[in-house]
Amino acid sequence: MNLELDPADVEFREEVRAFLAKKLDSRVAERNRRGFHTSCEDKRAWTRILAEKGWAGPAWPKEYGGPGWTDMQVMIFEEECFLAGAPLVDQGGFKLLGPVVWTFGTEEQKRRFLEPTRRGDIFWGQGFSEPNAGSDLASLTTRAVRDGDEYVVNGHKIWTSDAHFADYIFALVKTDPEAKSRGISFVVFDAKSPGVTIRPIIDIGEGHCLNEIFIDSVRLPVSNLIGEENRGWSYAKFLLDNERAYSAEVPRNKLALNRLKAIAATRQDDDRRLIDDPIFASRIAQLEAELAALEYQTLRALSDKLGGSQLPVGSILKVRGSELIQKIGEMQIEALGEFGSVVYPEHNSSDSSPGPDYAHGVLADFMYRRSTTIYGGTNEIQRTIIAKSFLGL
Repeated sequence: MNLELDPADVEFREEVRAFLAKKLDSRVAERNRRGFHTSCEDKRAWTRILAEKGWAGPAWPKEYGGPGWTDMQVMIFEEECFLAGAPLVDQGGFKLLGPVVWTFGTEEQKRRFLEPTRRGDIFWGQGFSEPNAGSDLASLTTRAVRDGDEYVVNGHKIWTSDAHFADYIFALVKTDPEAKSRGISFVVFDAKSPGVTIRPIIDIGEGHCLNEIFIDSVRLPVSNLIGEENRGWSYAKFLLDNERAYSAEVPRNKLALNRLKAIAATRQDDDRRLIDDPIFASRIAQLEAELAALEYQTLRALSDKLGGSQLPVGSILKVRGSELIQKIGEMQIEALGEFGSVVYPEHNSSDSSPGPDYAHGVLADFMYRRSTTIYGGTNEIQRTIIAKSFLGL
């Protein structure tokens, strides 16, 4: 495995940086670097800027409007965007649904959904988890009953990110109640359909990103079935492996570590700096070593992918990356001292807020990132997957 960047990749990184410096609004960038949730307006505007450049859907093949980049270029692009504070585009559409549609969908579904998603005209919500079916998705109870050329869907989904501004929801539904995972299908439906109610979940950091969805006798055409009926579990596993692979979140970890070091390098009221404390500095060094290992592990995963490896690298990266972001967050809160307990309103930090400017958003992001070891399949489930694959347990 060669971990040296090709000169063309170095040049590509400089091109991305120049583009970001020219096109990214500095006020938007500052909000995102603070860890606040990205607004719908910012997401849509940034997606359209990328689409105009031909850079929306960085991992998408050229035939579906993507730039056709290598895995290394995608990684460089996403890292530079994140570090610069660029808004996150619609993750559900670009990273989760898109690959499912172009792999398993019909030509009509590809035409209907892919290009509008790439342009930012359609936003997506992921309807997988239910109140009694989180990591054990095979236990879901949302039903879809065939009625001629339509399905009638009833159920309840929860923890749906950004559903409050989603245009469509992609969801797992039970089409064969007698089966378990074999009776699940993958469907999409209009979020504004009669019978769909979206209720906000305000998180502990007083932010609104999550929602629950109530589905009451919603009728959707059979043409909204992705792939084959009762094969949705296979498509879900395909999607979740993609989700876990990017849950390593190397760019987010880099930004968080940079922020930790900046806080630690700031002089406190007693004119001391935490970074000068050898014990605190050694703990930061430990985090730096873990991040370096995670980044090399990610690069190795890209290399193994090219070699056709079938090992559960997505689960490995998900465990390591999600736990690291929590460790860094804990040290950020510790470094803030008494101001680590202050929750600042999203997108509304003012001069009258208590504490230093760099404290804004830290606690809210820390509390939200408690979920990283849960979403995409809990880390306990990921460790079971890893044990089965490597140890045959």
